[in-house]
Amino acid sequence: MPADASRTIDPERLERALEAAGFGEFQFDIVRDRFVISRQMAAITGFEPGTMSAEGGTALDRHVHPDDVDEFRRKRMENLGAGGLFEAEFRQKRPDNGEQVCIRLSGVVSHDGEGRPIAVTGIVQDITALRQEEDQRQRLMAELDHRVKNVLAAVQALAQQTAKRTTSLDGFLSNFNGRLKAMASANELLTAARWRGAAVDHLVAAELGALAPGQTSWDGPELFLTPRAANALSLALHELVTNAVKFGALSTDLGHVDVRWRRTADDGFELVWTESGGPTVSSPTRRGFGSTLLDQVTGRELNGETTVEYRPGGLSARLRAGAPAMAPRPDTVPEAPVSRVVETVTASSGPTDLKGSRVLIVEDAVLLALELETGLSEAGAEVIGPAYELEEAMALLDRPIDAAVLDANLNGRSVTPVAEALLRRQVPFVFATGYGETGGAPGGFDAPVIRKPYDVTQVAAAVAELLRAS
Repeated sequence: MPADASRTIDPERLERALEAAGFGEFQFDIVRDRFVISRQMAAITGFEPGTMSAEGGTALDRHVHPDDVDEFRRKRMENLGAGGLFEAEFRQKRPDNGEQVCIRLSGVVSHDGEGRPIAVTGIVQDITALRQEEDQRQRLMAELDHRVKNVLAAVQALAQQTAKRTTSLDGFLSNFNGRLKAMASANELLTAARWRGAAVDHLVAAELGALAPGQTSWDGPELFLTPRAANALSLALHELVTNAVKFGALSTDLGHVDVRWRRTADDGFELVWTESGGPTVSSPTRRGFGSTLLDQVTGRELNGETTVEYRPGGLSARLRAGAPAMAPRPDTVPEAPVSRVVETVTASSGPTDLKGSRVLIVEDAVLLALELETGLSEAGAEVIGPAYELEEAMALLDRPIDAAVLDANLNGRSVTPVAEALLRRQVPFVFATGYGETGGAPGGFDAPVIRKPYDVTQVAAAVAELLRAS
C-alpha cells in the first residue's frame, strides 16, 4: 500500500458513497463560469450530467420555484461574498420531466490568494419526502388542535346542558360521566380507524356489548359514519341504553333490546331500536336533556331525524341519517367490535369506606391525580403520593402500601416496573387508563381496569374491593 494511501480518497469510491447516501456532487467554477454536474446530481435534479454554462451563476435560477428564487439568489450572493459554507433549500422544477422536487444544496466556497471567490464545491440532496412528512405533521397538528378544541367545546356544552336539566349533583355526575364515556368510546373507534370513520356495528357493540348477556341483539350491514356522525350516534345509543337500564327493557331480567339498521335509498341509513319484555312504558312527564339530545341534536348531527315512541310494550326509536353522515370504508378498521365497558367496577351506589387504608396514586395528569387524591381522602384513605413520574413512583414503594391506583402510561413510559414491584409485594392495584386495550389489563396483569374518563367513586369502589379480597 502506498505510504500516502490513508490520506487520499478514491474519487470513484467517494462517488459511490455519496450515491449510497442519496447525495449528488457538483462544482461551480466561477472563473470559467461553468457548472460541473455529476451523474448522481443529474439523477436528483433532472439536469444533464457533465459541463454546462453557469451564466454567471444564474443557470439554475430559471428552474427554481418562483416563490423561492429570490431567497435562493439572496443566499447565493451572501455566501459568495462572505465565503465559507454555502447552504440553501428550494423547490425546483426538473427540466427533464417537469416534476417538482425539494432540493437541499450545501457547499463550500474557495478563494484565491486575494480573497476573491473562485469556486463552489458541494452536494445536493432530494428532500422532497422530508418536506412532505413535515407538511403532513403540520397538517396533523393543525387537525389535532381543531379536534381537541371541538371536543372541549362539546364537553363544555354537555356539562352545561346536563346541569340545566338535572336536579341533584349526584344525578349530574352520573349523567355527565355516562355521556363522556360515550364520547370516549366513539373517539376510541375513530382513533383505531385513523379518524376516517367508524362502523355502525362497532358503535352499537361498544354500548350494548357488555350489558345483560342474552338480553341484547343487533344486526345490519357494514356501514361507516363520519367522525361527527359517529359521535352523535354513540351519544344517542348511550341515552337509549341508560333509559333502558333505568326504566325500560333492561331494568328487568326478562326484557330485551333489539337494534337493526339498513342502508336507505338516499345513501343514508336507518337504525331501529326496539325494546320488549320490560315494564309497561308511558310517555315521560318531564323532558330531560337526553330526550332533547335524541330529538334535536342527534337528528341534526346525522343530517336526518329521530323519532321516539313510548309504546306500552316497550320503547321504540328510529334514527334516520342522510348521505352526508356516511363515510367510505377506512383503510384501517378494528378487527372486532370494541366493548366500551371493559372495566370491572362500576360507580359506587353509596359512600365507600377506606378509613385506615394506605393507597398509592400513580398518575401523570395533575388534575386527575388531584381529583383522585381528594376522592380517596374523602373516603378515609391515607394517600401515598401522588407520583407523576415513574421514578417518583418507584421511590415510594418502600413505604407501607395497602393498595394502588396506576395510570398505565406515565409521560410515554410504561408503569409496568411499578406494577411488577407491587405484585412481588402482594400489594393489589387497579389500572385507571385512557388506553383502549380490549383484552384485559395493560401488560397482561390480573387487575381491575377503569377506563378514562371515570367517576372517582369507581376508583374508590375498586380499591375497597381490592382491600376486601386481599
